[in-house]
Amino acid sequence: MRTRTLRLEPVVFNTFNAVIMIALAVVTLYPFLNTLAVSFNAGNDTVRGGIYLWPRIWTSQNYKAVFAGGTLYHAFWVSVARTVIATVLSLFLTSMLSYAVSRREYVFRKPVTVLIVLTMYFNAGLIPSYFLMKDLHLLNSFWVYVIPGLISAFNMIVIRTYMQTLPEGLIESARVDGAGDFRTFFSIILPLCQPVLATVALFVAVGQWNSWFDTFIYASSKQSLSTLQYELMKLLSSASISISNPSVANSNNPGVHNMVTPMSIRASITIVASVPILIVYPFLQKYFVHGMQLGSVKE
Repeated sequence: MRTRTLRLEPVVFNTFNAVIMIALAVVTLYPFLNTLAVSFNAGNDTVRGGIYLWPRIWTSQNYKAVFAGGTLYHAFWVSVARTVIATVLSLFLTSMLSYAVSRREYVFRKPVTVLIVLTMYFNAGLIPSYFLMKDLHLLNSFWVYVIPGLISAFNMIVIRTYMQTLPEGLIESARVDGAGDFRTFFSIILPLCQPVLATVALFVAVGQWNSWFDTFIYASSKQSLSTLQYELMKLLSSASISISNPSVANSNNPGVHNMVTPMSIRASITIVASVPILIVYPFLQKYFVHGMQLGSVKE
């Protein structure tokens, strides 16, 4: 009897585990699939409700309304440029700083770490930040997207913690072979830190891609610096205003008012903004899962 019970335990556990995993997958995927269905459904029909995983009245009018202005294409490349440049530079500078404060022989590592961590708790505010950008001549400049976020205290702590788990013997052997700090950093530390660097890269890239408020504050007067998220925000605001004023909507876009609503526009904007990140994420997933384990087990 006891042997039979022991044989049933793995079956019960695997069944229960499979049910839980399937439920979690459904809960995770449903919001995105529902948003996708709403984006392809007629706006006036979406207001009735009852749209779940499949559009009731198929239409591409929502996406036509999103891309009608023609400004999204240039804004898309601006967003791509700021995301790639800011991610690469932030990873490089943050990892170098993390390496410095992770070394025990660095005399000022504790004071420097404290000063960096304090920036996570104290912020000068929006107005002082605006005047700082103005004094640095970064207003209406592409570099206003890159320079303010080059160093992140949180990312520095994450990378430093991972570096501290690396075997000390690797660095000591490199020193014995005559390698300096730069050679050790580029030849040994960086290759071993791929998991955490990929994780932090995903954090930085998502933050840069989704950012629109800095465009609104620092570069809204220069159309050539407008980002995709900022253009989508403006489109959503204009859609809400035009739908609330039917005369304006019909005069600007005759025949579209009955097909497009703020809800359908919001769903289409969500899909347009999230698809590029969804394409990039699978390439970083294996590093992301590994990097999330940093600090959990210390050798």
